[in-house]
Amino acid sequence: MARIPGVDGPHRARSGGRNRRSKQPGEIPMSRLLLYGRRPGTLCRALRQWMPLSVVLLSAAAAALPAHAQTASTSAPYDIVVIGTGLARPPGTAAFGSVVIDRARLEIDASGRVEDVLRDVAGFQQFRRTDSRAANPTSQGATLRALGGNASSRALVLLDGVPQADPFAGYIPFSALSPSRLSAVRVTRGGGVGPFGAGAVAGTIELESAGPDTLAPVTGRAFYGSRNATELETGIAPRLGEGFVTLDARSDRGDGYVLTPTEQRGPIDIPAHYESWSVGLRAVAPIAPGRELQARALLFDDTRLRGQRGTTSDSRGADASLRLIAHGPWSLDLIGYVQERGFRSGFVSTAADRATATPSLDQFETPSIGLGGKVELRPPAGPDHLLRLGVDTRYTQGRTNELFRYTNGAFAALRRAGGNTQTDGFFIEDDWTLGRVIFTGGARADRWDIRDGSLVERTLATGTPTQDSSYPARGGWRGSYRGGVLWRATDAIHLRIAGYTGFRLPTLNELYRPFRVGADATAANAALGLERLGGGEGGIDLRPLPAVHLALTAFYNELSGAIANVTLGLGPGVFPQVGFVAAGGRFSQRQNVRAIRVTGLEATAEAHLGAFRLNASYALTDARVRADGIAAALDGRRPAQSPANQASATLGWAGPRAIDASITARYSGPQNEDDLGTRRLPEALTADAVLAVPLRSGLRLVGRVENLADTRVVSGISVAGIEDLGTPRTLWIGMTLGR
Repeated sequence: MARIPGVDGPHRARSGGRNRRSKQPGEIPMSRLLLYGRRPGTLCRALRQWMPLSVVLLSAAAAALPAHAQTASTSAPYDIVVIGTGLARPPGTAAFGSVVIDRARLEIDASGRVEDVLRDVAGFQQFRRTDSRAANPTSQGATLRALGGNASSRALVLLDGVPQADPFAGYIPFSALSPSRLSAVRVTRGGGVGPFGAGAVAGTIELESAGPDTLAPVTGRAFYGSRNATELETGIAPRLGEGFVTLDARSDRGDGYVLTPTEQRGPIDIPAHYESWSVGLRAVAPIAPGRELQARALLFDDTRLRGQRGTTSDSRGADASLRLIAHGPWSLDLIGYVQERGFRSGFVSTAADRATATPSLDQFETPSIGLGGKVELRPPAGPDHLLRLGVDTRYTQGRTNELFRYTNGAFAALRRAGGNTQTDGFFIEDDWTLGRVIFTGGARADRWDIRDGSLVERTLATGTPTQDSSYPARGGWRGSYRGGVLWRATDAIHLRIAGYTGFRLPTLNELYRPFRVGADATAANAALGLERLGGGEGGIDLRPLPAVHLALTAFYNELSGAIANVTLGLGPGVFPQVGFVAAGGRFSQRQNVRAIRVTGLEATAEAHLGAFRLNASYALTDARVRADGIAAALDGRRPAQSPANQASATLGWAGPRAIDASITARYSGPQNEDDLGTRRLPEALTADAVLAVPLRSGLRLVGRVENLADTRVVSGISVAGIEDLGTPRTLWIGMTLGR
């Protein structure tokens, strides 16, 4: 094992069951990880930097609570009902067209995965057409409205009000989020200005946890599926006095499928094994009349093998949050949270005949920390107004530690890159109800900072730096606004119009980490600026029958400074940050292009007619990149990974004796694989089906089929023309207990 002079000590790979990563020649010792990776005291330093604003938040809470306590004590006694949710949704929310996925739909999806259920909302997309069993976790950002072309999340994903994005790379840990533990999901497309609105340039996805009013006291799921797959889940939701606790655990694994088509695969192509587990604890308790405390903790680990030896990834996390809800004339929502995340992944370079694969990069440790919180106060403002005032903060810190430059059977170089970011926001929003018209308007002022950025590369044999870059701190203020009008013309016809702005800070991954995919290499860009959104929309909601809801929205969004991977050169050649790129490979760099402009239509339908229920969604978008300078070749092209047409429809049937059946069809149109549009992914139409038959009280036999027709879904195409495939037909049989 190569060593840096003066640094020694063994490095042991974490045990990962059947996917255990063997020690590679030139692998980094643990002491070197401590020297170049997670530095001692980083959490303490992060807490010190976050503490000043946390004091402000707690002071605001302390100022608000006595006022409410006095009001409550002078009112007539009442029973405390703890429901474990946040404050009531403002009436002006409906001015921004949103879609709600209810618990009935969450419980009966063929894959049992949150990201697949979210595809019910046309316009939702991830960077790849694969889910959290086969995709690289870092490609699992969430976005909406064809603002794609980037693996980071452009939509703000919240679980009980807490942001879920990875602090370093911005992806969402979907494998740790079980749909059976949720009561509902609300997807609001378009820029957001409320709490944590600094990350909601494409929209907001709100996940709401289920409580004992929804969950049975004891629940369980056990499934066996194709390719030796298992899915196990258990949970309890006991009431404890006037509060409750939910405890759940989930484990799933499978041997996986071969990602490469039969006619293209070689000896190196093996099934994409996956294995993950998560444990969640949530407690809700009343602490005074009209007030409740909500605590949450989540532990998870997710290991995947991306279809070739040496391409194992492992993401893990420990999240915790505390939330105080106070109802009354002075309502309060106070949240504080911490995220401790880690990620590692291996990459290989594949021979043209797919007979051999050579290690190209070992991202052996990427520790990151996220800290944040918010205070939202709703003071009395009269019977026709709902006023919201608040502050929020999010701090991220992370470093990637990588071995690269594999020669003569060993890695020859070490890279360490990362930094810190922080946003501190102040927001105000008011909803004014005037008869059948609701006016809503809000504004945010955010202070953003990017600090301590660095990229250091060393030769392992000598420890000599070959690159040592420290990037200057920068920051500034950014204002965001939104407003809308909802006119309830009749009980059956609602008209709405809205406009908004927003922004997104680049992730630490985009700023500082170069990466490779096959023969292609992409450099980071520490000078990346903010992504800035401006847009507007208008829509109509119709209820021709009480159980039928139809909605149509037309919108225009412009994302200025959109971050894209811009092709700057072709191999063979030596390029900055990434070194040698072989013939056929591309050299790209993350760049802010002038804008992505999207014009589109979105249609949704929901109907409950007798034993049948229908949920359908369709999105038609015209998205174009506007670029000049070194990115001029992208001008007028459609963004990568952004189809023009997306549709989803689920038809369910509730038969006699509580039999449940559903079939879901999803369509995704052709899309560009790369920024220049030279590789084109074909359209894909798939169907899923679920049948649930009750056996006795609370116990059901369930059969599920994913990709019923075994459609060939192309998720990616390499520069050599090698395809990467989505989930083939997958059969499941199992039992569920409790609903």
